[in-house]
Amino acid sequence: MSSAYPEVYLVRHGQTEWSLSGRHTGRTDIPLTAAGEEAARKVAGRLPAIDFAAVWSSPSQRAQNTCALAGFGDRRVVKDDLAEWDYGAYEGITTKAILAERPGWQVFRDGCPNGESAADVGARADRIIGELRAINGSVLIFSSAHFLRVFAARWVGLPPEGGEHLVLDTTSISVLGYEHDLTEPVIRRWNEI
Repeated sequence: MSSAYPEVYLVRHGQTEWSLSGRHTGRTDIPLTAAGEEAARKVAGRLPAIDFAAVWSSPSQRAQNTCALAGFGDRRVVKDDLAEWDYGAYEGITTKAILAERPGWQVFRDGCPNGESAADVGARADRIIGELRAINGSVLIFSSAHFLRVFAARWVGLPPEGGEHLVLDTTSISVLGYEHDLTEPVIRRWNEI
């Protein structure tokens, strides 16, 4: 189903050792695995033939390399606000290990000590949304799972915590857009792998 309105294509970066093991990867800049690189090369073939008005990437090498391997590196503009959630003291730790020390913890509700809260991530998402709505055309974004989940929640007017209900696999493609007019933002497709 195509739209007469601009769309925002979201691509989660390819697999890394930490995404594979479930470790929280916010600001640690680790490379893609060989499987992550291979999947990233296939992204372009999974996207429709659109002349994107802009191609934006998180500053992480995992997002930038996914963008480049997908064939969009020459058009990429790095946006600091697209960075993954800053996990602070929970960087590199699995949810299972965090729950052993802090039963009941949820990143979207509780945030991270010495890191960001959902509201912090939501504020960054809102700035990106403001920039996107000023562009007359479709945009392609490469970033990370938790940021993109918050971003999608904010796109449709939910609080940042609403991202807890959305899951993203590595090199998944999701599409945000509008329904009847530019006042009705929607999630058009989600987590296509």
